[in-house]
Amino acid sequence: MVIQHKQLQGKGMFYVGQDGAILAEMVYTMAPNKMIIEHTEVDDSLAGKGVGKQLVQTAVEYARTHNIKIVPLCPFAKSVLDKMQEWQDVVA
Repeated sequence: MVIQHKQLQGKGMFYVGQDGAILAEMVYTMAPNKMIIEHTEVDDSLAGKGVGKQLVQTAVEYARTHNIKIVPLCPFAKSVLDKMQEWQDVVA
């Protein structure tokens, strides 16, 4: 599964697209040294395949690369981050 990334003027998303449609997305806003995850959504066609967790993992890798912290306002992203001890270094 290929997770893509786009960012424009302080807002961005990690997403999975197919045939021009977005099937899964995690939307965020950037603040100084922080990525605020606002929303995660996965299409029913991808349910149960771990795509949501992969989106959060991609955000963790991005945060580490860019030396920023994640603020998980999205309940799903917060739940995933809370369960993964090895990702706590990027949680604000």
